[in-house]
Amino acid sequence: MPTARDPLADLRRIAYLLERAHEKTYRVRAFRGAATVLGKLPDGELAARAKAGTLTELAGVGDVTARCVVESLAGEEPVYLRRLESTAGQDLDEATRSLLEALRGDCHAHSDWSDGGSPIDEMALAAVDLGHEYLVLTDHSPRLTVARGLSAERLEEQLGVVADLNAGFAGLGLSFRILTGIEVDILADGSLDQTDELLARLDVVVGSVHSNLKDEPEVMTRRMVTALANPHLDILGHCTGRLITGGRGTRPESRFDAAAVFAAAVEHDKAIEINSRPERLDPPKRLLRVALETGCRFSIDTDAHAPGQLDWLPNGCARAVACGVPPERIVNTLPAADLLAWAASHG
Repeated sequence: MPTARDPLADLRRIAYLLERAHEKTYRVRAFRGAATVLGKLPDGELAARAKAGTLTELAGVGDVTARCVVESLAGEEPVYLRRLESTAGQDLDEATRSLLEALRGDCHAHSDWSDGGSPIDEMALAAVDLGHEYLVLTDHSPRLTVARGLSAERLEEQLGVVADLNAGFAGLGLSFRILTGIEVDILADGSLDQTDELLARLDVVVGSVHSNLKDEPEVMTRRMVTALANPHLDILGHCTGRLITGGRGTRPESRFDAAAVFAAAVEHDKAIEINSRPERLDPPKRLLRVALETGCRFSIDTDAHAPGQLDWLPNGCARAVACGVPPERIVNTLPAADLLAWAASHG
């Protein structure tokens, strides 16, 4: 008789692959939710319900997830999972794969503390599985209320949670670390949407424009140049704010003087983000080339809001390779200690 698989692991793997494929959120939640519900059952009840055909009597378990559990308990790879695995491969050219392997971590990721879909520990463990040495946790700042941005009090609380998780990783002998951070809103006057005291305590700060994206070019330029001069900002996130596809529709690029913005990044030794989200892929390649020629550093990030999205780094790597960005200009090819030293040099 085949040995039973771990049905909860199979459900979570399905959710991960759906996230990586940028599938609808409700589909992901169906599998993650079912795994959570079934994980709370007393010993023996999962197998008993699978045998009796009563799994779907549990709230949050549907016909598809129940079928996956039954197949898994029978020692079979669930058909749903097998189909996803067969189409999940990413054909990367040698240069893109080499750059991907050079990355030590991801400097832009969200958890369910703001608008992400998973707890911090789940995001961290997914990063560990990808071979990352670190993950910078960058939940949103307070004024982005639509994304449940963190008040100073909540961010302070989050710092304690991260410290506890890192102590747990160290206790397990893992070299992996969650680095503290924030995706802080760049406000209309170029100031940053969090207290200087808290920003100074964070490991890495990503600053992004999320409002008034249709400002006149001179206004937007002044806004970003001012932010880049702020000693607490390390990385300029998704600089044009564009959306090229996806459920939120499309959005044109913000207009600004790219030469002036990128020159400010070089002057203050800040990094320009190469955002790997499929609906962003920001900056466009023409601006990425301008930033490269200006002498900018870069950070290839996923802007992940779910564990499976942490596997989007190849998108950014492919764009960096296409534009000739060398690995030594990419800050997340640095070991954690060197990344932290670079960020600390701005303060």
